[in-house]
Amino acid sequence: MELVPQRASMEPPEDLLREARDAIGKAYAPYSGYRVAAAVRASSGLIYRGVNVENASYGLSMCAERVAIFNAVSSGERNVKEVLVLVESGEPAPPCGACLQVIAEFGDDNTMIYSVSKEGSKVRAWRLSELLPHRFSKEYLRPAGQK
Repeated sequence: MELVPQRASMEPPEDLLREARDAIGKAYAPYSGYRVAAAVRASSGLIYRGVNVENASYGLSMCAERVAIFNAVSSGERNVKEVLVLVESGEPAPPCGACLQVIAEFGDDNTMIYSVSKEGSKVRAWRLSELLPHRFSKEYLRPAGQK
């Protein structure tokens, strides 16, 4: 695979790539035709998958990255170490802003994010700190009742 230059360029883990490739056929993208699968590795080492799910009311659609992370959280995980995004066609793309914010909730500055195109051989890789350096986080929230 050809690596597209990024500061954190690295080959994607084969097990994450295999899981995303196995899942992409389940994506539901009748409106955009842009099928995406994601695989995330939690700090436990377990891998969780997700696919994008579109809705006729576009705002109710859900990205593959968030589905995979929510699957991990639903299983009791609270820390994500790696996220792999597989697009069916076109150039590898970074996660959208909403997905980056969810990754930030359950990851840290060193969480690796890989993007791969199923049809091509290009890979992009970043650390979360590169894609979302100044993110909103729980550190900004005060516990209820505190001033």
